[in-house]
Amino acid sequence: MSKATRITNNIRTLRFLKEEMTQQQLADEVGVSRQTIVAIEKEKYSPSLELAFKIAQVFDKPLEQVFTYENS
Repeated sequence: MSKATRITNNIRTLRFLKEEMTQQQLADEVGVSRQTIVAIEKEKYSPSLELAFKIAQVFDKPLEQVFTYENS
C-alpha cells in the first residue's frame, strides 16, 4: 500500500526571516483566517493553488521555495 502524497512547506521559517511576521499578519496579507495559516503550516491542510501563489508572493519567493510536493 502506498503512502499518501504530501505537500510540505517552509512558511514558519519564511515568516521568521521576514521580520518575524505573525501568522495573523500573513493571514491578513493573503485574505484568509489565522486558523487557515496554522493548518497549512502544520501540514494538516493543503492550500488552493491560488492561495499558495499568494503566500509565495508575500515572501517574494518562487512557489517551489515555499511548498514542496513529496510523492512517497
